[in-house]
Amino acid sequence: MGIDPGTNIMGYGVLRVADGHAHMVTMGIIDLRKFGDAYLKLGHIFERVTGIIDAYLPDELAIEAPFFGKNVQSMLKLGRAQGVAIAAAIHHGVPIHEYAPMKIKMALTGNGSASKEQVAGMLQRLLKLDASEMSKFMDATDALAAAYCHFLQMGRPESDAPHYKGWKDFVLKNQKKVKGSEK
Repeated sequence: MGIDPGTNIMGYGVLRVADGHAHMVTMGIIDLRKFGDAYLKLGHIFERVTGIIDAYLPDELAIEAPFFGKNVQSMLKLGRAQGVAIAAAIHHGVPIHEYAPMKIKMALTGNGSASKEQVAGMLQRLLKLDASEMSKFMDATDALAAAYCHFLQMGRPESDAPHYKGWKDFVLKNQKKVKGSEK
């Protein structure tokens, strides 16, 4: 499941993965524009995200990380909306994965500064969606893009190569190699 957090419109998308291929189950929006009170919006986000999780039983949640803008108030509001969606997933025991907008765009289009329209177009091609299946809201396609980005990330098996936390960790784990190079 993917979520594109928003304070007026929040997007969501659900993928089903079978035999190594992703298929769209649904995508849509949570319309928050009718709520004047910020706390009512947050309550509605929790209710709707909980309802979507109950309906589709996702194994994991991919959520778009907030980008750093100049308006601090907007960032705080967006962070609250994202936090409530995350809380709904935690409440249901759904693991959460956060992706930067640039990472999602890069994963789908190969261009970290791709437009929302380019991302939606690539999703349509990758998932073989008919034009009638595409949402008119880019928030929905952005959410589906987060889910697809996560699908792509999960499709890459971990390398057998050792992982190191830094140079000290490398030296500790490779004493023979390090001592042999001092000659």
